[in-house]
Amino acid sequence: QVDLVESGGGLVQPGGSLRLSCTVSGGSLVIATMGWYRQAPGKQRELVADVTSGTRARNTNYADSVKGRFTISRDNYKRSVYLQMDMLKPEDTAVYYCKVIRSTGDTYWGQGTQVTVSS
Repeated sequence: QVDLVESGGGLVQPGGSLRLSCTVSGGSLVIATMGWYRQAPGKQRELVADVTSGTRARNTNYADSVKGRFTISRDNYKRSVYLQMDMLKPEDTAVYYCKVIRSTGDTYWGQGTQVTVSS
């Protein structure tokens, strides 16, 4: 059984920072893409950022709304992906979900972690 364990959410003031972590446990996965999505109340789930695999080069992709403020990274040895979120805004408030895609195309989701940006 494959599980994605997320951590790092919480309450932060506007302009503050948080770092989300997601670690894959179980299974012997060859992971292609790791990423973060978010869903605010009443809105659809949207891509925040993702990063492909690769030892020499990795492609990262960011939503326009977070470019220059968020940074995604991954550690293949630890089977983990991270999201450093700086200069947080109230509109970043959402449940953040980790998503992992195997090289076979199978997709796995984490349980979600709440991020609230408020003064």
